Amino acid sequence: MTAAGYVLIFEPLPNISIMTLTELKYVIAVARERHFGRAAESCCVSQPSLSVAIKKLEEELGVTLFERRSNDIAVTPIGSQVIAQAQKVLEESRRIIDIAHSGQDPLSGPLRLGVIYTIAPYLLPELISAMTVATPKMPLFLEENFTSELLNKLRSGQIDVAVTANTLSDTGFMTQEIYEENMVVAVPAHHPWVNRSYVGPDELKDQTMLLLGTGHCFRDQILGICPTMARFQASASTVQRTVEGSSLQTICHMVAQGLGITVLPSSAVPYLAGLSNTVKIIPFKNPTPTRRVVLVWRKSFTRMAAVDALREQMKKLRLNGCVPLNEPALLR
Repeated sequence: MTAAGYVLIFEPLPNISIMTLTELKYVIAVARERHFGRAAESCCVSQPSLSVAIKKLEEELGVTLFERRSNDIAVTPIGSQVIAQAQKVLEESRRIIDIAHSGQDPLSGPLRLGVIYTIAPYLLPELISAMTVATPKMPLFLEENFTSELLNKLRSGQIDVAVTANTLSDTGFMTQEIYEENMVVAVPAHHPWVNRSYVGPDELKDQTMLLLGTGHCFRDQILGICPTMARFQASASTVQRTVEGSSLQTICHMVAQGLGITVLPSSAVPYLAGLSNTVKIIPFKNPTPTRRVVLVWRKSFTRMAAVDALREQMKKLRLNGCVPLNEPALLR
């Protein structure tokens, strides 16, 4: 009984499942991939282990998180609520680690850096050398991936910083544009354009284009250069007029074989030395299409000195066709 004369009755708490952060990570991965196998691969665990963990969690919670179908997986309404909360829990758990790191030397210890496929081969060789000298106690742990995957890993704390192209919106991350890069056209050595000084974006629609597959943001940027070509991609004749490649290197070799033309970031051009007799590089006419390369990090990330060091070394690099920018960091 309290001093005011009220009697307090404490009801026993129901049995509450003690779920782990790992289980929450599995749930989020399955919701993202809509496939147990791919989710397990992204979590670096076997599919049976992931499936057992998900089933165990569903039984402990007394709800069905996923509707298993023959061809795919659907998230149930209650599952959507659980997954949204799980995402918040993982983000907050990462904050604890970031806070702990804030009391340490921010330039000591690994920095986990993710870079999209169409930037990594041309940025990383020089960046790694520069960072080794500038921050010898801060090795870079590297990952190449699609923009969407890097953002998911950034959100869950699997990487610290990402380098991607400026196609982001409403991510909740801090972003800063580092440099602007010109795009160029690559054609076979026997192509009718080989002696031209420049090419107009609208002319691309009449050519057989070699493009990266769906999921690459650089593919979307190329289609954005020529809206007419973007509409053309949706037509019935798409298969006859485009060929997809898995990487820019593969596409360049396809150009060398005369299978079509493509658009490249300027930083890729120096790496085509072995194809100089079979591939011709032609600039776009002004205004030249460009892409902006950005750093992305969590707002809660406390090792800002590490981000600053990475940014400064990226700006010092003299990549082909790239111009450093002095844009402020923004919350996207």
